[in-house]
Amino acid sequence: MQLFYTPNIDETTETFSFDKVESKHIIKVLRKKDTDILFVTNGSGYLFETEITLASDSKCTVKILSFEKKPKSKYHLHLAVAPTKMNDRYELFLEKATEIGIHEITPIICDRSERKVINNERFDKIILSAMKQSNELYLPKLNEAVSLKDFLKRKNDGLQLIAHCEETDKKTLKSVLNANDNVTMLIGPEGDFSEKEIAMAIDNAYIPVSLGNTRLRTETAAIVACHSVAFINED
Repeated sequence: MQLFYTPNIDETTETFSFDKVESKHIIKVLRKKDTDILFVTNGSGYLFETEITLASDSKCTVKILSFEKKPKSKYHLHLAVAPTKMNDRYELFLEKATEIGIHEITPIICDRSERKVINNERFDKIILSAMKQSNELYLPKLNEAVSLKDFLKRKNDGLQLIAHCEETDKKTLKSVLNANDNVTMLIGPEGDFSEKEIAMAIDNAYIPVSLGNTRLRTETAAIVACHSVAFINED
């Protein structure tokens, strides 16, 4: 199934038109024509079966034939991950986490962060592309970057975890995860969290965890964390 996206439809919509960029892609690149069927999501769990009624490369119009809604996950996974020095590594995390199944992402700026400026527009495009590629119907939420200190002021429902590499008392990730638990997890920058940041997180009820016996890159750690939570929630 090839999946298309527009946020501007819901169960009450009867017809709609894609914007010029998407219309050109559908008609010129994919060579779709009148009466062809397109599957569309609004990123909120809905899958719409539609039929092209106007195959224009400037305004492709479709009518909705039917729709269904995928139930929401019984858990919510929120990863707060420090930006990597190289953008492509963070983009890899965003892509793979979306494919695996993540609900919310917050870039956090830490003491040892080498990158502190985030291009949310580009990151949103990476996430959207991965959602469509994997036929996922829920678009993960990407938040604005915040300092770790400000992030820790927020109250999160469920399990709060911090993954770090310091040789201190930590639990294994698998020992603290349970199916259907909401999870918020902190993943630090290339230089890891500082001792001060780890202590601050623990003071805010975050549980220190280990992601394995080897030292992982930031993006690898985030992907491992995402997969671990998704795996334990498999039906």
